[in-house]
Amino acid sequence: MFGRAKSLSLYLIRDLQRRRQSIRLFGTKSSRHYVLREKRDDDGDDSKKKRRNKVKNDGELQAEEEGHSSIYLHKSRGQHILTNPRVLDAIVRKADIRPTDTILEIGPGTGNLTLRLLEAAKKVYAVEIDKRMIEILNNRVSERGLQDKITVICKDALKTDFPEFDLIVANIPYGISSPLIAKLVFGANTFRSATLLLQKEFAKRLLAKPGDSEFNRLAVNVKLVADVEFMMDVSKRDFVPCPRVDSSVVKIHPKAQVPEVDMNEWWAFTRTCFSKKNKTLGATFKQKKKIVEVLKAGGFEDKRPSKLSNEELLCLLSLFNQSGIHFHDQREGKGEPNVALDASYDI
Repeated sequence: MFGRAKSLSLYLIRDLQRRRQSIRLFGTKSSRHYVLREKRDDDGDDSKKKRRNKVKNDGELQAEEEGHSSIYLHKSRGQHILTNPRVLDAIVRKADIRPTDTILEIGPGTGNLTLRLLEAAKKVYAVEIDKRMIEILNNRVSERGLQDKITVICKDALKTDFPEFDLIVANIPYGISSPLIAKLVFGANTFRSATLLLQKEFAKRLLAKPGDSEFNRLAVNVKLVADVEFMMDVSKRDFVPCPRVDSSVVKIHPKAQVPEVDMNEWWAFTRTCFSKKNKTLGATFKQKKKIVEVLKAGGFEDKRPSKLSNEELLCLLSLFNQSGIHFHDQREGKGEPNVALDASYDI
């Protein structure tokens, strides 16, 4: 008898925890109830059956039996839902949204940030590849009566053309941060700013300055066309499921004036220099007599790429071009800033 009472108590506790978690996942209560589950991408049929049996034994299928829905979040796809309402509100404030703005959100997930953006802006374009998330997002937007202010685009953000927008505000999936930022800052769309939630270490690389240990080619290329501003840090405990690392919010401001340089050559040039960023340029090009002569004449022979500013790198590229030295990508895909290509040079 005591054993049955104990089992019933455990079941009630688990059911209460599950309901609290679903409310936390979506930030607010909803007429629809969803249960969050973490899915491992290596789960096979056998493991699914084992888990299903274990779940039934533990009473974890109660939500489905009551006609509710279940959601599996894939960590490998960067599906970490930001749930802290204070952080969500802070992101919206720091984005400086105007009532007339059109916002592009990439990876809206279940809509915690989206609902706040809809209340602050005129229009939101939400790009989401997961149809399960889109269904939840549409339901939540409809419950608020905001469906006329949103257009959901069910496509891969890296492969689709974006509509015109004023601002980008997004919790970007970690796995596509670098190529997506490259697409935004080097793409055809013009915008006022991009307020992005990124993995903390990635944000440090993006914010790095010459001489910093994190200074890298990513920072060099982005800062050629935009200024990057640190906004705030976000704890990993503010996400469901909890990622392994903390996050940071940064704000990217496109520059009004961009240096006149062939971008394809600039990408190839920085790739060549930063392949050995801590070696002196003289050591990197020691086998190329003409290049070494240009380095000596310009005073760059003993300098290291990791300590050079964009102005110095532009000056060096100009010296190379004046001497008939040009940089280009060797492989197919030239001109794509988000693809890792080998670089070479013509003399």
